[in-house]
Amino acid sequence: MNKKTQSILSKLSFFRSYDKNSDKWSAISSQDREWEDLYRRRWQYDKVIRTTHGVNCTGSCSWEVFVKNGIITWENQAIDYPTTGEDLPEYEPRGCPRGASASWYNYSPLRVKYPYVRGVLLDYWRNALKETNDPVEAWKSIIEDQIKAQTYKAARGKGGFVRVSWDEVNQIISAQLIYTIQKYGPDRITGFTPIPAMSMVSYASGARFLSLIGGSMLSFYDWYADLPPASPMIWGDQTDVPESSDWYNAGYLVIWGTNIPLTRTPDAHFMTEVRYKGTKVVSISPDYAESVKFADEWLAIKPGSDGALALAMTHVILKEFFIDQQTEYFDQYVKKYTDLPFLVLLKKNNEQFITDRFLRASDINLADENSQWKLIVIDKKTNNMVIPNGCIGHRWENKKRWNLEMVDENGQPYDPLITLAGYEDEIVTIALPYFDDQSRHILDRSVPVKRIRVDGEERYVATVFDLMLANYGVSRNTVKDGYPMNYMDIQPYTPAWQEQFTGIKANQVVKIAREFAQNAIKTKGRSMILMGGGTNHWFHADMNYRAILSLVILTGCEGVNGGGWAHYVGQEKVRPFEGWSTLAFARDWTVPPRLQNATSYFYFGTDQYRYEEIPMSTLSSPLVTKTRYEHPADYNILSVRLGWSASYPQFNKNPLTIVDEAKQAGASSKEEVIRFVVNSLKEENLTFALEDPDNPLNFPRTLFVWRANLISSSGKGHEYFLKHFLGTHQGVLATESTEHLQPNEMIWKETGAIGKLDLLVDLEFRMSGTALYSDIVLPAATWYEKTDISSTDMHPYIHPFNPAISPPWEAKSDWDIFKNLADQFSRLAKKYFPNPVNDVVAIPLMHDSPDEIAQPFGKIRDWSKGEIEPIAGKTMPKFFLVDRDYTNVFDKFISLGPLLEQNPIGAHGVSWNGKEEYEYLK
Repeated sequence: MNKKTQSILSKLSFFRSYDKNSDKWSAISSQDREWEDLYRRRWQYDKVIRTTHGVNCTGSCSWEVFVKNGIITWENQAIDYPTTGEDLPEYEPRGCPRGASASWYNYSPLRVKYPYVRGVLLDYWRNALKETNDPVEAWKSIIEDQIKAQTYKAARGKGGFVRVSWDEVNQIISAQLIYTIQKYGPDRITGFTPIPAMSMVSYASGARFLSLIGGSMLSFYDWYADLPPASPMIWGDQTDVPESSDWYNAGYLVIWGTNIPLTRTPDAHFMTEVRYKGTKVVSISPDYAESVKFADEWLAIKPGSDGALALAMTHVILKEFFIDQQTEYFDQYVKKYTDLPFLVLLKKNNEQFITDRFLRASDINLADENSQWKLIVIDKKTNNMVIPNGCIGHRWENKKRWNLEMVDENGQPYDPLITLAGYEDEIVTIALPYFDDQSRHILDRSVPVKRIRVDGEERYVATVFDLMLANYGVSRNTVKDGYPMNYMDIQPYTPAWQEQFTGIKANQVVKIAREFAQNAIKTKGRSMILMGGGTNHWFHADMNYRAILSLVILTGCEGVNGGGWAHYVGQEKVRPFEGWSTLAFARDWTVPPRLQNATSYFYFGTDQYRYEEIPMSTLSSPLVTKTRYEHPADYNILSVRLGWSASYPQFNKNPLTIVDEAKQAGASSKEEVIRFVVNSLKEENLTFALEDPDNPLNFPRTLFVWRANLISSSGKGHEYFLKHFLGTHQGVLATESTEHLQPNEMIWKETGAIGKLDLLVDLEFRMSGTALYSDIVLPAATWYEKTDISSTDMHPYIHPFNPAISPPWEAKSDWDIFKNLADQFSRLAKKYFPNPVNDVVAIPLMHDSPDEIAQPFGKIRDWSKGEIEPIAGKTMPKFFLVDRDYTNVFDKFISLGPLLEQNPIGAHGVSWNGKEEYEYLK
């Protein structure tokens, strides 16, 4: 019988009758069922591990990982979250297809399995070590040989990695660190790792090591443009947003510049579920994104024009809910929580007035302590000027008056005027700057003012609210000169005006603005705007956001459950922040740590400042006759000099040598050493490194990268990184600035420096772009191979990482990598730093501290120009002397230090003594 006949007969066997039972729901068959074993074996497992992913995802979902024979076989979502109660949907199930496939990384062909050093550098190292028999001298012979240094730097990004042992690679890194500290200082050593919330212990590992040796840690939130700058501009602090369950409390939901179903997959159900309650969802998006599918109304805005739309919506709300009618809820909210009632001084500018600054208590002799930092309102009941509680001056006088109780400084109730219309002494014309996408103009609009006397001189004041109405073009019966006639008048910032920029019809803008405000009235502030990278990743992001945030502030939505703004980008919100920051920045052993904004570090480190094409005067207000500087780098240098920003490398000298110089000059105490530093800066015997960034003395020398892909993802200006930072082949197309646009506050080199960085070390579990360009790649454990914790701003839970398997091959957790490096470093340091050394650390004036009131009136006085005396912690940075014992870095790394019980711990100006916790942990 041929095979074809056999096949036909075998198929006929399916028609054979079987014995049936259970009402014909089952049958007895004699056919082979071994195939089921394959299925069973596929889903068998030896253990289940509860863990999560540290991938900068706001979901921060808990997962169950199934392991069989020491191999991860699959993962499932955890479904045992605590209940949210009867009035909210549950948080679970949480997860997405990306999380369900995370185990791919463990066994990926791109997995970094062993420590690697680029072959060119390794050959130099081994030969040098054989010749010198001294690790530090070996590194010195390589890096001080210009040809060798250029050669191994030029090899970056071109492969050629060679597997080495952990001992050898730690020796190379330690030797380079000690050489750098000896020759240039620890502030030339830097670490970059983002988002501590996604794996707090892993972040802390490198940060703790670098803080102990005096290196600096870079920021991340600002560098890749996730931080909305409008947040600190308005509130003085970075983003703080509601958890995703709060979306369910909203009565009106605007999704603006974020794509919730795609980027917040585990939380998107709250958005879809709230629609069943009758909540209207509006999507503002230039494309038909996933979020649009769930929207009741879609505003297809032109990219980048979000600010224009928000301005027009605010115009409508101001007119209809503040002028045409009085809305009690809005009125009471803005009086208590905003600066709308505060008085602003005006000053003459030709025939018009322009805004000056806030009127202070010191201007009219109303208070003494911190009077320069207490603002003024007019009490509607008495028509007198009073000082309301809650100004920053109250915070730092420590009299428990930093609150929002509606009483003045004397404890008397007051009702602030938000407008002077009807109470004015005069109506004057004020000039306001206007910017569109093509040009700058001046808007002339009238405002009601009062006349007062300041230092014996007659001055005019207006409220912030009246100035806001003038800016938005919202007229009143007695104040209408220069204002638009109606919504269809194409003047800034009417609904008709915005149409030319956004493409959205004016009547639709009016409709959405009305609905947003009306819902806020009915629900007492439950109108919410979800925002994200789509609105924030713009050059003018600050203006976009300030315009949008005006909507939630004017309608009394901010700070209300179900209302306000909700900006979601990366995974923020370290829940145990106080304890974590103590560990991460080694505050239990030494303070202060060196912390710097990455934007400035890379702007100068990659020489991008050399390619500026836009003079600052083209971006300035038309009311300004001359800008202080034309080049943006000058403003950064000014901010460092005046103590507004940190900058490392710090000085043009090794900070470890300054104390010895001071002692040789007669200094015998910390105070005298600091005076020596101040005088040296004043006399220019010492300068900030930023004032000569292309001088080799001031180069950044070492960079550790972990939990990040800096070169291929986080780094802005990729080709500049390759050319100036790494010194390898690149494709920079731009030309360096001409003499017409060069900084005034720095030494300008004719050609930019090439290859500033001596050593790039990357801790990775995949061969990413950063790894390819690194000198040394260290195999890191994945999320399923280490112990850690994760938290997020989207939900209230802290999720643990637990190792499902041990790190395979020669991979190690980030903590173990830096711990072993600290051990090798400490042992090597016994020869080169047998005794503790003194490190001069410069840090900026800090927020949430009395430093906030160090420089009154917002006047820029530059001590380097003789405009004011240099005073540490007042007109310039603060300086600290920190003892560094490099022989004990390892011991300090693995143990909790005594400063925990000696110094207060906390955050945002709230602190307590940790002695009880310290004793408990002992």
